[in-house]
Amino acid sequence: MAANWRDYLIQAAYLAASVLFILGLKGLTAPDKARRGMQLAAIGMLVAVVGTLFHQQIITPIWIFTGLVLGSGIGAAISIWMPMTAIPQRTAISHACGALAATLVGIAHYHFMTVVLPATQQAETGTIPGPLSAVEMGALGFEVMFGSLTITGSLMAFGKLQGLLPSAPITYRFQNGLNIGLFVVTVCLFFYLVITPSTASAHAAVFYLMALIGLGVGVLIVVPIGGADMPVVISLLNSYAGLASSAMGIALGTTC
Repeated sequence: MAANWRDYLIQAAYLAASVLFILGLKGLTAPDKARRGMQLAAIGMLVAVVGTLFHQQIITPIWIFTGLVLGSGIGAAISIWMPMTAIPQRTAISHACGALAATLVGIAHYHFMTVVLPATQQAETGTIPGPLSAVEMGALGFEVMFGSLTITGSLMAFGKLQGLLPSAPITYRFQNGLNIGLFVVTVCLFFYLVITPSTASAHAAVFYLMALIGLGVGVLIVVPIGGADMPVVISLLNSYAGLASSAMGIALGTTC
């Protein structure tokens, strides 16, 4: 019965967080309600994190609390001392951090499901679990692919807006062909991961190669764009970060 109440509490927290996220997005549609919308979204994320702490698979919450405190402190410091004129840079670096979190979670989950879990189960029961399903691997691959290119893409946007990189477009011969080619290679690696069993010997190498190429694609697709267009780029990268986070929820089997 206690487990049932625990599950109900977790689902209720996720439902409340989802409602707060929706209300937060609605608030962002009007300038006079944008601040309240951001506050509702922040509360929703806090509710989601607290709800996750009740999950039975969490052995110790110390690392979650540590991240919560550090992240809150860093976010508060940036928001308080950063001038309003630097909000685009603030948004870009926030997208990079969010994408980094989603990508690291995806890599950690992949490592656990393909290395840690099989070794543990074999030691305890003498059996080895089957490969990841196509749906789970697709969600993981999608998460890491879009998350990795969002990390470096957002960092490039931050650098251009902050003046750390040239604001003018950086171009060279065969640039479009190279960018398209690398993206096609990344997508092909993604499909390989989905259709090939995760127990294959080359599966892990292809997975990490896809993430590495994704980091390169993120750099190459942003540097040819001028600094004046960075707000548009940031909006696009925001959607990529959202896709990566949504895929993370699917891969982890959560709703929030």
